[in-house]
Amino acid sequence: MATLVCFHAHPDDESIATGGVMARAVDEGHDVVLVVATKGEEGEYPDGFLDDGETLEQRRVKETMASAGVLGVKAVEWLGYRDSGMIDTPTNENPACFWRADVEEAAARLAAILRHHSCDVLTIYDSNGNYGHPDHIQVHRVGVRAAELAGIAHVYEATMNRDEIKRSLEAMRESAPEGAIPEDAPDEDFEVGVPEEQITTCVDVSPWLGRKRESMRAHASQIAEQSFFLVMPDEMFSLAFGREWFIHRGVTPTQPWEDRII
Repeated sequence: MATLVCFHAHPDDESIATGGVMARAVDEGHDVVLVVATKGEEGEYPDGFLDDGETLEQRRVKETMASAGVLGVKAVEWLGYRDSGMIDTPTNENPACFWRADVEEAAARLAAILRHHSCDVLTIYDSNGNYGHPDHIQVHRVGVRAAELAGIAHVYEATMNRDEIKRSLEAMRESAPEGAIPEDAPDEDFEVGVPEEQITTCVDVSPWLGRKRESMRAHASQIAEQSFFLVMPDEMFSLAFGREWFIHRGVTPTQPWEDRII
């Protein structure tokens, strides 16, 4: 048995990026710990969504705990920083936000959590934070340093397969009936993740897609029932989310693509 620690920037990131891997690891007998850098205070939500007197921070903590229950997570830890918001917005200047955190200080906090839970494998994000969000980039920076401090040998950068996304979007647009593609679906030139050739590890999580989708559904303040993630037919959802992609730090992908799938 090993301990997998998944380090994410905000509530709901775990569902989208590593929900399948987390559920799979639990079912295969491993311990899984979720660490979240912020409580997602800058997220957007519909008018009237929150209960009287409730803050978005409080709701998102509840949603995260519900998601963790769906995935079978052993423990949820909060790193203690504030959501920085999107790049080049005024919230980036908040001295309490994660983007402004001292990397050494934040890495020390994370390293203490890694040691406490006897972490064997750590997931972070790729160097661009998948799509350039400042908190995601900071997860990469802090995660890399924390792994050094805690002596974690196996660090996997959660990323997205840019080539696969483009293929999937093209297939979805060709097969879906007119008007069936939600307005919030990504554009065809949506640039995220990394090219396929940079990916070392592709994890097949198709048997765990039901739990992954329920984990997303738990984050109702951010992922509405009418969202792109939840309205797509099962076949399209499987195409989009049936695999999760990683770069194993320090490993150069030289083997054939089929040998990188586990």
